[in-house]
Amino acid sequence: MPADVHPTLPAAIRVSDEVRAALDEGRPVLALESTILTHGLPQPRNLEVGLRSEAEVRAAGVVPATIGVVEGVAVVGLSRGEIERLCTAAEVVKASVRDLPIARAKGLDAGTTVAATAWLAHRAGIRVMSTGGLGGVHRGAAESFDESADLPVLAETPITLVSAGVKSILDIGATLERLETLGVPVVGYRTTRFPAFTVADSGFALDYRVDSPAEAAALARARDELGQRAAVLVANPIAADRQLDPALHDRVLGEALAAAEAAGVTGHDTTPFLLDRFQRATGGESLEVNLELYRANVALGAEIARELAG
Repeated sequence: MPADVHPTLPAAIRVSDEVRAALDEGRPVLALESTILTHGLPQPRNLEVGLRSEAEVRAAGVVPATIGVVEGVAVVGLSRGEIERLCTAAEVVKASVRDLPIARAKGLDAGTTVAATAWLAHRAGIRVMSTGGLGGVHRGAAESFDESADLPVLAETPITLVSAGVKSILDIGATLERLETLGVPVVGYRTTRFPAFTVADSGFALDYRVDSPAEAAALARARDELGQRAAVLVANPIAADRQLDPALHDRVLGEALAAAEAAGVTGHDTTPFLLDRFQRATGGESLEVNLELYRANVALGAEIARELAG
C-alpha cells in the first residue's frame, strides 16, 4: 500500500462502513464527486441525480463512494441522509484540496471538487473516480495565472479518472499542454479526439486510445508497476448525436464570455457563471447533455473499477 494511503485514517476523514468493507475485501469501489450536486445542478434535480447515480453503480456490481464534507468531516461514502443534506442545505461551500482544512476548522458542509474528491478517494484506497468535466487552464491564464487545482492534484494522485474531457469554457489546448507537462497520461475512450464536455470533439487530437474497460485497467496497472504518481485520465466523449450542437455551443460561449467580462466575474466564480449562462441560453439543453455525459462516465467508471478489482 502506498505510503500516503492509510489503513487507519485520521478523525478528519471518515470512510463509511460499506466502502471500508468493500475495500478490505477487494471488491470494486467507484468514487463520485459532490460539487455536481451542491453547485452544478438545481434542486431537486441534484438529489435525484445523486441517488440515481449511486443506484446505477450498485446495479453494476460496484460500491459507490460519493465524497463530501459534513460538519467539517470529509466523508468517503456519504449516506443517503448526508447526500440529502448537501443537496438541500442553504450553506454549502465548494471545497478543493486547499479548502479542506478550512472546512474542517470551521465545521462547514461542502461539496468536494474533482481535486478534493480524487485526493480523498486515494487516501481511502479507492482506485477509480468518475466526473462530468475536468477543470483546467482558464482563458487568459497567461495574465491571470488562473488554473484549476484539479491539474496539479492529478499529477500526484494515482487514480483513474473518467471524464468527458475538460469544460469547453476553458483553454483546452493549454490544459492539454499542462497535463503533458505534469506527466498525466491522457487517453481517449474509443477515440483519438479529445472531447470538450458537452461537445464530442474539442478540435484537439490525442496520441492514444483505449477501446475497453480492460484496456483502461491495464493502463492503470502499468502506471502502478512503474511507480508513477500521476492519475490516468480516460476521456470519454458524449455520443456525437447526443452532444450540444457545436454551432450553438460556440455562439453561446462567445456571449457568455463577453457577459462574464462585462460583469467583472473572475476566479472560482467564472465556471458557475458561464455554466448558468449556458443553461439559460440553451433552454436547459446544456444541462440535459451534462447529465447524459455524467451518467455515461459513471457507467464506464464502474466497469473500469470492476476490471481493476478483478
